[in-house]
Amino acid sequence: MERIDLPSVGPTDLPISLLEMGCSGRFELITHPQPNDQPLPPQSSLPHGLPPTSVSLETEVEKRFLRDPAWLPIHDTDAAFHRFLKLAERDVHIDSLLHCALSPLHSGISVVRDPTTGMLLDFTEVLLGDTGISAKNSMSLERPPNPNPSESLRGSNTNYPFLPGGMEELTLEQIKKKSEREEDIDFENGLLTVPPGLKVGMDFIDKDSQPEAEEKEKCHRSGNAPKLPRTNSLEDLGIKDSPSTPGTTSTEKKDGGTTKPAEGQEEKKRWAIPINITSPCGDFYKRIPNPAFKYPFELDVFQKQAVLRLEAHESVFVAAHTSAGKTVVAEYAIALSQKHMTRTIYTSPIKALSNQKFRDFKTTFGDVGLLTGDVQLSPEASCLIMTTEILRSMLYNGSEVIRDLEWVIFDEVHYINDAERGVVWEEVLIMLPDHVSIILLSATVPNAVEFSEWVGRIKKKHIYVISTAKRPVPLEHYLYTGNSTKTQKEMFLLLDPSGNFQTKGYYAAIDAKKERTSKHAQSFGTKNSSQNTTPNQDRAVWLSLLHFLSQRQQTPVVAFTFSRTRCDDNARSLTSMDLTSSAEKSEIHSFFQKSLRRLRGGDRQLPQILLIRDLLKRGIGVHHSGILPIMKEVIEMLFSRGLVKVLFATETFAMGVNMPARTVVFDSIRKHDGTGFRNLLPGEYIQMAGRAGRRGLDATGTVIILCKSGVHDMGDLNVMMLGKPTVLQSQFRLTYTMILNLLRVEALRVTDMMRRSFSESHRDTQAHEQQIGQLKQTLSSLPPLDTEGQLSDLLPYYYTVTELRLTAEALQCAVLGSVNGLKALSVGRVVVVNNKQHFNALGVILQVSSDSVNRTFTALIICEKGNEEGGGDSPNGSAFPHLYNTALFTPEGPCSHTVQKLKLQDISAITVKTLKVIPDRIIDNYNKRQQLRFRLDPPGQAISTATQELLRLAEANPGGAMALDPVNDFQLKSVDVVEGTMRLRVLQDSLKDFSCIHSPTFSEQFLRVQERICVQEELDKLLFLISDQSLSLLPEYHQRIKVLQSLQYVDSSGAVQLKGRVACQISSHELLLTELLFENALSPLAPEESAALLSCLVFQQKTQVEPHISNTLKEGIERVLAVAQRIGELQRDCGITQTVEEFVSQFKFGLTEVVYCWARGMPFAEIAQLTDVQEGTVVRCIQRLDEVLKEVRQAARIVGDSVLGSKMEKASLAIRRDIVFTASLYTH
Repeated sequence: MERIDLPSVGPTDLPISLLEMGCSGRFELITHPQPNDQPLPPQSSLPHGLPPTSVSLETEVEKRFLRDPAWLPIHDTDAAFHRFLKLAERDVHIDSLLHCALSPLHSGISVVRDPTTGMLLDFTEVLLGDTGISAKNSMSLERPPNPNPSESLRGSNTNYPFLPGGMEELTLEQIKKKSEREEDIDFENGLLTVPPGLKVGMDFIDKDSQPEAEEKEKCHRSGNAPKLPRTNSLEDLGIKDSPSTPGTTSTEKKDGGTTKPAEGQEEKKRWAIPINITSPCGDFYKRIPNPAFKYPFELDVFQKQAVLRLEAHESVFVAAHTSAGKTVVAEYAIALSQKHMTRTIYTSPIKALSNQKFRDFKTTFGDVGLLTGDVQLSPEASCLIMTTEILRSMLYNGSEVIRDLEWVIFDEVHYINDAERGVVWEEVLIMLPDHVSIILLSATVPNAVEFSEWVGRIKKKHIYVISTAKRPVPLEHYLYTGNSTKTQKEMFLLLDPSGNFQTKGYYAAIDAKKERTSKHAQSFGTKNSSQNTTPNQDRAVWLSLLHFLSQRQQTPVVAFTFSRTRCDDNARSLTSMDLTSSAEKSEIHSFFQKSLRRLRGGDRQLPQILLIRDLLKRGIGVHHSGILPIMKEVIEMLFSRGLVKVLFATETFAMGVNMPARTVVFDSIRKHDGTGFRNLLPGEYIQMAGRAGRRGLDATGTVIILCKSGVHDMGDLNVMMLGKPTVLQSQFRLTYTMILNLLRVEALRVTDMMRRSFSESHRDTQAHEQQIGQLKQTLSSLPPLDTEGQLSDLLPYYYTVTELRLTAEALQCAVLGSVNGLKALSVGRVVVVNNKQHFNALGVILQVSSDSVNRTFTALIICEKGNEEGGGDSPNGSAFPHLYNTALFTPEGPCSHTVQKLKLQDISAITVKTLKVIPDRIIDNYNKRQQLRFRLDPPGQAISTATQELLRLAEANPGGAMALDPVNDFQLKSVDVVEGTMRLRVLQDSLKDFSCIHSPTFSEQFLRVQERICVQEELDKLLFLISDQSLSLLPEYHQRIKVLQSLQYVDSSGAVQLKGRVACQISSHELLLTELLFENALSPLAPEESAALLSCLVFQQKTQVEPHISNTLKEGIERVLAVAQRIGELQRDCGITQTVEEFVSQFKFGLTEVVYCWARGMPFAEIAQLTDVQEGTVVRCIQRLDEVLKEVRQAARIVGDSVLGSKMEKASLAIRRDIVFTASLYTH
């Protein structure tokens, strides 16, 4: 077929043109017809046509490095080099020395478009701000991304972190100041509901509150105050400020969005908003027509409420019972972020939990990555699972992942109570930037609202608190006393599903136990005193219990045992027990073999593996930290499939590992917590008991407490089962890494971090600042003081009187707190009374209360006729006249009396006199005459006599009664009392010399001084409270800075030096490692020796086996201990409380030989023989050692010690092999 030549298509044939949009490579199609005579120009939104094409890198390199030697240095004396220079005929360009890099452009080009059609009209030049910012000098999110891909994930320790949310606090002055563009807007009336240029607007009236709005109008018409609707949050009420007046404008905060409450508003802002989950969430599907993630089941109310909050991009704290379904909230957040094309980080406290969640989320979402100390899988995924420590280092190092982050999910938040690692959670919460929303998931905690209030306040965002009322599967708690086939059914209900404690079940258990105690023991009256039972007794109990449970179809069972050896012994003792069918046996066998396929031949024959294989086939499992990680995973997987019928586990199994069982058994309710034995705390018990009851499978879960030696105390059981779980408490402490990381960045101060910690959550700076403003106003409105003439010494007088009052009170407290003082204050003692009603009046004690805390004294006191009830206030009551005027009160008119209860502070002196009185008669007579009908009766004989005696004493000693002396009479010989007594005399004598007392206006002026100084003191107190000086950790911070300065990690101005930069790289024991690096302690050692030496940083257990090691290693150990001793002593000298012994004893060298042999290639079966430490612990230590070696390698790179760097790499490669670094079953 012949070819037809068509004329080339001209520009007029198709009225279509392309417009290139910027450098992005995106094109826009323009379809409006062109005028006929005009050719089609290449249209572009760039000012100078198309961007340049990318050049070939090869030709660039050739041109730059091979053809043009101008970049080579001239100052080299090498002969060959000179020959090369001649050959290349290089000219000397002096100008090249002046060459400097281009400065960044200070302006850019912006497009001007027609607002209605969007047509391109023009280009304008726009000045750019912040052109010089980078990750090295700015915390802004606007800084350019890090071009180095290796640093974009973990960040770099020279990067600045991104600005933490809630840090940019404005002062009140800044808020009050208005910018030029700001105007007063009435936020109540005349607001637009339709934006300009749109036909339809939005209806902002809350649907639910529409009837209320009408109701309000009716109320206004009828003149009644409107009723406020009942609601869970203040926001829903729509409480608004009164229409803005110039004084109370609400100004936009810098960080966008939330307006600060106007100053006049009294309402204290609540950040935590509890959500009511008792009423059903009816309009859920209306409000979320197409959810980001669809569940195959109907969500609970608390889950729906949480999802609604997530859709509104709010932060939530979900405190729900075990197995209530908290994971739903996490899954929804991950699905939302995938829908929004953002990222989510899921943090967990334990590596095993991270691995499990990785598998679960991977099957659900696909796009999931994992970052732990030793594993990094698909780090570019939209959902990253990591341990909290890694997130902390990413935040400090300004990782680029943070930019795209929408959610951070903290699972198992109650881990914040962990003394060692709890501080990491607080650091992460404080350091998260503003655009990240927070999801906190936790077991039920009593103070969820208080904790959320703290998070909300430091992040300046509302936290919605959602908690469940009860477990989805209720629990029944039993006591079990059986120990043989005859007694195997002895199980007594102690706590029913609705939470009622059954005492009859408790007593039945006691009776059952008593019957079996031999008559012999009863006749001798010996109680079974030893708590411990023999292994045979234990075995009998377990056999009878497990037979009983398997008959009742109550498996799978988790048996919590608080010692690893007891776990193993219990499992080994059940040799006769077989709980699996033959089909199950073959399934277990094939799964076990498949899992072991990744191990080397020798490792498959390890004694622990053979033992566990034998146990698993019979349906028995063991789970604790001494088990090899791969075995633990095999056991977990078989357990979740229901093939392991009985699992002997320690407490760690209950931490978040989502493996519910039908029954939970407690081998004991006492555990050793590192310091001593104690009963389980309610929180621990609930966490473990919560594993019982599988949702959708069991109607109730069964919890059984074994009574092996005797029945536990009823009080202990009651507290443990019904007590409040542990409250979330701050474990915030200062670490050197934290201090150095914050000192690197000028904009962040360590005191800011301390002020925002949960331990300082009681500080309410906003409220204090409001009070300070009010007090300053009060101070300025007080009348001025008159300190002229006679009153010139008024202020010194006030201070003297105040000191006198405080000294007298302190002495009085010492006297009244002493045995002799209280003896003196017995019935009949004459005392001097000073309070609002009486001034230097004599009284006699009639009765002393037996309450030692708030002791009161009933006394008969003389007074003026008509002042019995204390109507008239003493003329200058607040001027403490009794301090300078010791003259006793004598009535001007007829003498009357009153009987009153006095507090300790009302008695200003104990005199030497006592009177004989008949207390009961006096009190009865006085009380009788208080009744109306006996009001006018004359006082009884006893009262008259006592009153007359007191009056006689007063008249006999007009200048003041002889008081008992604290030192001589009460025999108080402490330094404070003796000094106080002497000081008191000096002060009392000095009062006579003041001239102001003689002024006619003295009393009035004294009250003014007093009022002014009280306000000033209150103001100073509040100013101190909001200053850094009041931080509880401030002294320790100064001590740690002193340590860092002495070791030259920071200089005197607080700038981080090279040693400090190195220490930033290291996450634990940073001082010791950095000192070893800078002293070259690791240089003389071979790679395997340095790995063995550094094992002391990760191994924490005690071991009885003495390691056999080479001399170089022994020298290395001595050197490490010497450095540790030096650091410990320096810390002690700087005032840190940790003793030198405590600091040095952290480093344990029990695994040096094991690690040395492992690094030299010895098989695992042989190194397990070298030590009494269990295999699982060895594996975990070596894994953590690998992380330390990586950190040292990084540090060596910073110092520039490439030899040490490569040595650490070799050591790391030597230990990364075989069973220790087998990949987790969950991640494949």
